[in-house]
Amino acid sequence: MTSRAAFAALAATLLIPAAAGLSACAPVTNYSGFQAIESDPKDVKIGTDTKSTVRTRLGSPSATGAFDTNTWIYMNQMKSRVAFKRPEVIARSVTQITFNKDSELVESVNSLTLKDGKVVAFNGRETPTRGRELTILEQILGNVGRGGFLPNQDQGVPGTRPGDRRN
Repeated sequence: MTSRAAFAALAATLLIPAAAGLSACAPVTNYSGFQAIESDPKDVKIGTDTKSTVRTRLGSPSATGAFDTNTWIYMNQMKSRVAFKRPEVIARSVTQITFNKDSELVESVNSLTLKDGKVVAFNGRETPTRGRELTILEQILGNVGRGGFLPNQDQGVPGTRPGDRRN
């Protein structure tokens, strides 16, 4: 084998795994939420479109207002993940369409992006509950002496009827 052929074989054995390793670290993009195929929620016209025209053009909303059903919300987002890392949100779009209660005409269209989002502080503290936690030994030995091995042991216990012999 010549030195050129040996060098080419060595280069091929080193470059093929390197190329496969680089392609394995390519980001995986995930799209979720409302998908604007033919029309965009931002194209809704104030004062001319109604609930029925918006539903025909955009479909059902992603969510409606909790206290006002005349507010429709269309949401979508894109996430990207590389190898074993946590997914990262690349883009987010939220469009809020508000309708008039009486005429059902569009009153306002608000568009929000990822830049408009706010970080909410999470409080990890727990609310204390009444009582206490039992150790394993207390759980095992806690029922000693309470067993229902003897008949008529439940007489006089609240919730039982006199003369009731059901088991």
